[in-house]
Amino acid sequence: MKFNRQGLLQALALASLCALSLNARADWAQSTDPLIVQPGPTDNAVQAQNPPGFTWARHPTGPAAYEIEITPVGSAPVKAIVERNWYLPAKALPLGSYSWRVRPNGSNDWSSPRSFQLTSRSTVFEVPDNATLRNRIAAKARPRALPPSFTLYTSWNAAKKAELDPYVSRMTNEIKLQINALPLLNDARWPIAITTPLTAAMASQQTDIRQRINEASRQLEAAAIMWRMKRDPMFLNEALRKGDQLASLNPTGPTSYANQDQATRQISVSLIKAVDSLAGDLDAPRKARWLETVRVRTEEIYRNLAGDNGRLDQYPFDSHGNTSLVFLVLISSLSLGDIPEAQKWFDFSFRAYANAPSPWAGPEGGFANGTAYAEYAAGYLVQLWDPLTQATGVNFYAKPWALGFLDFATQFTPPGSKIHAFGDGSETKPDTRVFHAFGSRMVSPRAAWYVDKLGGTEDTLSLLQAPYPMPVADTKTQAPPSSSAYYPSIGWVSMHSDIGSTARSSLYFKSSPYGSFNHSHGDQNGILLSVAGQPLLVKAGWYDWYGSPYWTDWYHQSRSQNAITFDGGKGQLVNGYREQLQRNGKITAFSAQPGYDYAEGDATAAYGGQLTMAKRQVWHLRNAGNAILVRDRLSASVPHTYEFNLHAPVAMTVENTGAVKIAANGQSVCVRSLNGNASFAKWAGPAPKPGVTEDHGAFYLPNDGKSTAEFLVLLDVGCKRPPVQVAASGSVRTVTVAGQAVTLN
Repeated sequence: MKFNRQGLLQALALASLCALSLNARADWAQSTDPLIVQPGPTDNAVQAQNPPGFTWARHPTGPAAYEIEITPVGSAPVKAIVERNWYLPAKALPLGSYSWRVRPNGSNDWSSPRSFQLTSRSTVFEVPDNATLRNRIAAKARPRALPPSFTLYTSWNAAKKAELDPYVSRMTNEIKLQINALPLLNDARWPIAITTPLTAAMASQQTDIRQRINEASRQLEAAAIMWRMKRDPMFLNEALRKGDQLASLNPTGPTSYANQDQATRQISVSLIKAVDSLAGDLDAPRKARWLETVRVRTEEIYRNLAGDNGRLDQYPFDSHGNTSLVFLVLISSLSLGDIPEAQKWFDFSFRAYANAPSPWAGPEGGFANGTAYAEYAAGYLVQLWDPLTQATGVNFYAKPWALGFLDFATQFTPPGSKIHAFGDGSETKPDTRVFHAFGSRMVSPRAAWYVDKLGGTEDTLSLLQAPYPMPVADTKTQAPPSSSAYYPSIGWVSMHSDIGSTARSSLYFKSSPYGSFNHSHGDQNGILLSVAGQPLLVKAGWYDWYGSPYWTDWYHQSRSQNAITFDGGKGQLVNGYREQLQRNGKITAFSAQPGYDYAEGDATAAYGGQLTMAKRQVWHLRNAGNAILVRDRLSASVPHTYEFNLHAPVAMTVENTGAVKIAANGQSVCVRSLNGNASFAKWAGPAPKPGVTEDHGAFYLPNDGKSTAEFLVLLDVGCKRPPVQVAASGSVRTVTVAGQAVTLN
């Protein structure tokens, strides 16, 4: 028989197209690839924002345009044609119930209909079309980026001087000190070629580039705004000097987008902000030089993000790419009228970003990568949103997602927190200035409460450019958030005894659909515990650099978390790329009641087939002295010895084979096993960071692989030693802690 290769290929191609077509008809807007954007809104959920944003996976045929149809229940549909796989209506929709669907323009291949609701709880947040926005920006006199309250110092009244003079003085002293302290910038400072994989030397150079560029750009921005405020030639001369240094760096050298994307975007944004702040004071040749630097560097950012018709539209999980997108939004907004390419940049980026400002949470807010990276994000958002709000009139702080993001910070880094929660950098101390600044720009009772309880102030440079008085000053009342919260899109739960009290106990539980992706770790069904701000159950290790051998072999692994491992530290599978999103967790139940909080997580998928069940239930028993009951149910097809890991910032005291005490700075938790077949023992981990104490241990539970293994562990906050009874009645057991009963089915 003669082999017809061409015929076989044609047959395979036809079969593939048929499969695509069948899949498309089934519901092409929902991809099975976890890296691809998910369709939304969905599940008949009440939308936080009106109008909501719409997203869907691209159709397999790659159409040039889509038709979206939004139908109010009982009314005629509203239709729109869009060129990308998202849609953000420019105007709010009437309240009510809706369905929506989308198809490639000109076809009849509709996606499955999805439903949502708009109610009085849906906050109106409208973003005009690009042409309207561009006209609004062009009509604003420069500096576009500064609020109307930013005026010459000589025009300030006595009250404003009394409040801001300390910051003016501090900014002046910082600029003077840095004039001679900062190194001269030169490409020769960074000789190492950046390749893959990253080495320690490369990582060190990348860090140095970022730090030196951040220092220089801060000096440029500070000197420029102080010149505008005080008109002292010293400030103008320093701004010109620093701007010239940044503009002299080779756009294709070590600070290029390809080599250090954080550096090139920071150079671009600082130069365009300086051009804006120094309007009327820059000589023409220098202005042209600076603008050309901005043009060249920003065009590279744009080309990277605009590839594949907007690569983030389809593949949103790119932390650096998403950060670069909001930089592009501000750079283009301030460049309109000066750089011809700015209109192209603006039309590509602005409404796309407004539609989906973060891939790390759903519309309720949150940040899957952890609170340390949430703080980092909030820091650059203040730097970018402040001028963006002034230039465009679109107040991103009023977007419902932004308040949800602040609420998330309130829950997981409440006032008095000494460390962050989950993910890279979680062992570091929160910088209260960051969310103080973020919350100060909101009009919200919860924001006002958080800002007040954080105390202190914010960074001097951002404060002097902020609206005066701060928007939070318009909030007439303060209101603490609830003492427990659940963030469905990221799978995080907080349980506080009383979030309004500095003596609070705080338990954090995580089982995330993001798995160990990006800056997340193999900590599905993991817990953290702090009392009165003192960490007692902590994540072990420290963040040296992303992807380092230490990060890969220890810091990122399940064994360094308060989570389940087996057979000597084997845990959740954290290798791969898209697999990290597939090997994930999920919160399967949550309840917040006056007397208790309850959550259940399922991390079975995170173990990648090694276990057939890995479920954890957590009860926070307020009526039992804030004791915490933890139950794990585990099974596999082969025998294992399971490990209920604990990590402490001090040496643990082993009281007996079933109990251990952790005490630090006057706070304590006593952990005891309530099932007699699990015994505790310490184990040794890698050396901690110099100056830091870590202790590790686990309850060990052998299992024959034929039955379900169960840990039942009590976290006795404050070591109150409450009476505990475990009683069985048929297949139902009841655990009673200090009179508060929990039923185990």
